[in-house]
Amino acid sequence: MQLTGADAKLCEEICARPEWDRVRRLGVAVSGGGDSVALLHLLAKCAARRGVALEAATVDHGLRPEAAAEAQFVAHMCGALGLRHACLRWEGWHGAGNLQAEAREARYTLLAGWAQDRRLDAVAMAHTRDDQAETFLMRLTREAGVDGLAAMSGEFSRDGARFWRPVLEVPRATLRGFLTRQGLDWRDDPSNEDASYDRVKARQALETLETMGLSRAKIAGVASNLADASRALKWATADAAHRIARVEAGDVLIARDGFRSLDPEIARRLIVAGLVWVSSSDYPPRRASVAELLAAIRSGKAHTAHGCLVSIGGDAVRVSREPVAVAQTVVPFGEIWDRRWIVTGPADGGEIRALGEAVTQCPDWRETGLPRTTLLATPAIWRGETLVAAPLAGFENGFSATIDDSAGDFFTSILSH
Repeated sequence: MQLTGADAKLCEEICARPEWDRVRRLGVAVSGGGDSVALLHLLAKCAARRGVALEAATVDHGLRPEAAAEAQFVAHMCGALGLRHACLRWEGWHGAGNLQAEAREARYTLLAGWAQDRRLDAVAMAHTRDDQAETFLMRLTREAGVDGLAAMSGEFSRDGARFWRPVLEVPRATLRGFLTRQGLDWRDDPSNEDASYDRVKARQALETLETMGLSRAKIAGVASNLADASRALKWATADAAHRIARVEAGDVLIARDGFRSLDPEIARRLIVAGLVWVSSSDYPPRRASVAELLAAIRSGKAHTAHGCLVSIGGDAVRVSREPVAVAQTVVPFGEIWDRRWIVTGPADGGEIRALGEAVTQCPDWRETGLPRTTLLATPAIWRGETLVAAPLAGFENGFSATIDDSAGDFFTSILSH
């Protein structure tokens, strides 16, 4: 494929992105639609120049009979480019919940697992400037705040994998123009025309807004401005955290006097950061539940939210894991428990479960200085119904438990979410 004019310029812009310096093995998600097919061909050109190994994957959600044929179309295209291709099939839809949200979650989970199996440094996604504008409108209808309306990030981590959006600033029309000039075919998903979906409604609304002078580029610009504001608020929250918060046994403790003196928005963000970090959640709680929590804190009452117990004791607000939230969380010894605890020791078999009421079997638990409610939700080593060790409750028995901070600690998490 020989590129000239606008196509050569587009390719050069993508090849020059600094993210290339951080990858040696790159994956790309290709649905068969125009955006992802254009990205596949552009990345293939750049990867060859950069000496980067490129491979592709298609997620088949199993929701449409045409999906298998679309995956096969992508497989043939990758074969012609000399690229390895994988089809990742989702079989988790049981008819409950929001289909689009469930499918989106499954797509990222499958792609992240594929990236880990293939030892990929990142997975490229074909989100465009149009996606940016559509997402803005969709979130606007949900009364999203600054963070929700802020522009999507060009890079992000999720489910243990890194994702990259190389064409986030490129209009969809530019990619379609590239495909047409290069004589490349693609397969559009018919659901992209189904007006019952919110994204299709947003796409249609953008056509009307264009006639009023509110273009996709302008909306994307507003989202970019809000991303700057979001970044500044996160830095202010991180600064407050360094001044008045600390971590103890996986809990976040915030000085009450310092918390009261914070600007209300920074205080809200700080408590949300604590909830997200302690629960190892990918998403923050809803604003309404946070408002209820803040009212409880002001009145000095304990409250549960987002899988956490927030209690008031002495001079601190303590955010700890809610015992009931981890009561059924079980992993074999050697695996990460509750998405954040690493337990090490001389185990031969056994499993990791919450300590729970077995805290009464730990004679020295009071000497730890930790609240009983905190200890109930800490990791313990079990063989059947026999408690082997509870490292945080003073019953070490040769074991230890630490927070997995490979992706950053509580303070850095404020900036990364």
